[in-house]
Amino acid sequence: MASAVEINDLDVTFVTDGGDVHAVRGVSLDVRAGEVLAIVGESGSGKTVTARSILGLLPETSTVRGAVVVDGTDVTSLDAAGLRRLRGEKAAMVFQEPSTALNPVFSVGWQLAEGLRAHGNVSKKEARLRAIDMLRRVGIPEPERRVDDYPHQFSGGQKQRVVIAMALALDPAVIIADEPTTALDVTVQAEILELLRTLRDEEGTAIVLITHNMGVVADLADRVAVMLEGELVETAPVKELFADPQHEYTRRLLAAVPRLQISEREAPVSETGPLVKAEGLVIEYAGRFGRNAFQAVKGVDFTLSPGEVVGLVGESGSGKTTIGRAIAGLTPVAGGSLEVLGMEMLGMKERRFRPLRNQLGFVFQDPATSFNPLLTIAQNVAEPLIVHGMAKNPVDARGKVDELLEAVQLSGSYGDRFPHELSGGQRQRASLARALALDPKLLIADEPTSALDVSVQAKVLELFGELQERFGFATLFITHDLAVVDMLAHKVVVLHHGEIAESGPTAQVLGNPKDDYTRRLIASLPVPDPVEQAARRAAARG
Repeated sequence: MASAVEINDLDVTFVTDGGDVHAVRGVSLDVRAGEVLAIVGESGSGKTVTARSILGLLPETSTVRGAVVVDGTDVTSLDAAGLRRLRGEKAAMVFQEPSTALNPVFSVGWQLAEGLRAHGNVSKKEARLRAIDMLRRVGIPEPERRVDDYPHQFSGGQKQRVVIAMALALDPAVIIADEPTTALDVTVQAEILELLRTLRDEEGTAIVLITHNMGVVADLADRVAVMLEGELVETAPVKELFADPQHEYTRRLLAAVPRLQISEREAPVSETGPLVKAEGLVIEYAGRFGRNAFQAVKGVDFTLSPGEVVGLVGESGSGKTTIGRAIAGLTPVAGGSLEVLGMEMLGMKERRFRPLRNQLGFVFQDPATSFNPLLTIAQNVAEPLIVHGMAKNPVDARGKVDELLEAVQLSGSYGDRFPHELSGGQRQRASLARALALDPKLLIADEPTSALDVSVQAKVLELFGELQERFGFATLFITHDLAVVDMLAHKVVVLHHGEIAESGPTAQVLGNPKDDYTRRLIASLPVPDPVEQAARRAAARG
């Protein structure tokens, strides 16, 4: 089978203020037509740099040696005009976050047509017809109407389909998919993986998949390349790699993958009342331009007791983050009852709730955007202590900050670094330290590990479990990863369109789901086993 991409002895070095960084060292790979090659490894392994070299997307500070041949053209020898012709015609990219890849002020049809016009003499009418056809190919319903819609009018999964349509517009030989499903719910992820599989099988498109999700690798990849510290340590067909990994790092990577094991976790017994109690909870968002209010949460009931971990799961738009924000006093309650730390949140006044805020901690999905980049890690972690009057300034708080950093397995020296100088896993640990600064009774964790590499995620989750047992705080764990819920939660609440589909002890809900939606969520979760995953796909189609 002909190779769509051949990489021979690729070596990439970046010039930085702190000295040269040798990002990729002598990597040789090939990707054949109609094949999915997954490149896996931790942050800093060189996988994204290797993939971006296929499109010549490396910065001017890089020095590239070796050959990168795409459909017969050596990318390393091309000038700017040659690279413009290559991008789109021979190789295209599907980015991790479609919201940032799409321009919010232009319709998706205009953006699809823009790529067509940039690479050829195409009339407006012809470009529009081809844009409609591309939307139809990637499964967007009513493409003739949706072609004039703007990105904000599409769901997350639909936006990713639009980005894939843009990549396919000029029928490139290879598509580089950089974490294309990381931000998506499991059911939407399954749809995107099925679309990529169809492109491979029916269009003969070669796909380079960059991901940290080994379930996705098992579901989609034909071959796997494992990278560590810029070097290629193992390449094998997907079934061989999962069945008999040769390199110690590959074995470690596979061992770190969270699996749905239906764990029995006995909830702690509390002599006091629940910290959170929702009864018939209703949360609305005001309508705009004369429209009726949108009801995001519709009559939800659940409790969260001291020392308990409750997993709140569901797709985007199910209302899980809205509930988390309401508990934190960031979103108003429209109806029913929501008691948090003994205070009724319906009609809550901020001045009355403010004294309770020091009993609440919040761990965000992306700590990079929740930390002030101009402050050191120690200054960021000290902020809650200063705001709540428990320290006068960062210097006064430093002793407590160092204790917190040690608790999350970061030495005190990390406090003197800035957020951009930490890896994703280190930033998430620092974010956890900040959330624990005030010894909260209640922690709200909103997708805290979804953007982390699998081995880093495993370490953070293990640390989270240890800290939860040590400090005894209750946690509302918001996630779409059922395997993570299985590891940590005593109870699980499954939300669907703002209503509870099912709730109960984790082992009961995940081990013997009663609701069709819960069963569909579990069936959509890719398992890190290519043989089992293929059997599940066949059963689902049947």
